[in-house]
Amino acid sequence: MLSWQAGYRGLLPQALLDGLRPARRVPRWAGAVRRAAWPARGVLVAEDAGAVVGFASLYPTVDHDQDSTEVGEIGSFYVLPAVWGRGVGAGLMAAAVRTLGAGGFTSATLWVLESNARAIRFYTYQGWEPDGAARDDVVEGITVRDVRYRRKVSVKSLRVLPRECV
Repeated sequence: MLSWQAGYRGLLPQALLDGLRPARRVPRWAGAVRRAAWPARGVLVAEDAGAVVGFASLYPTVDHDQDSTEVGEIGSFYVLPAVWGRGVGAGLMAAAVRTLGAGGFTSATLWVLESNARAIRFYTYQGWEPDGAARDDVVEGITVRDVRYRRKVSVKSLRVLPRECV
């Protein structure tokens, strides 16, 4: 919730953001983690000193114009504002890309709020590019415009870091 409240400030109505309650989301995410069975779907978690500071949910694309055997999707990607700028998001994204590539996908997509310039800068820096697709989505009763970003994720496109960098 903190990620939503900080990341969407000024993009979604403040009353909506103030009304978010983490307890309402716990059952949804607990179920998602229980159902996770890679390569069909999974949830990656970033930790800092044993505390969860970010997560990414991964699954085959659900977009009807894409081949779900070739295209993976990052359905959710959130990092706590307290660790923004410390490399946690970049590390989590790298792990998500590696995991999708290892799962046999050759490319991946994600959807981002069209007006979320901060997230778009982050995704672009991480190698994602808009692919021209857009859709209207409803978030807590508010219609928003999302745009789709894409990148290659095949194992061949990944850099292997020297052991001393890991």
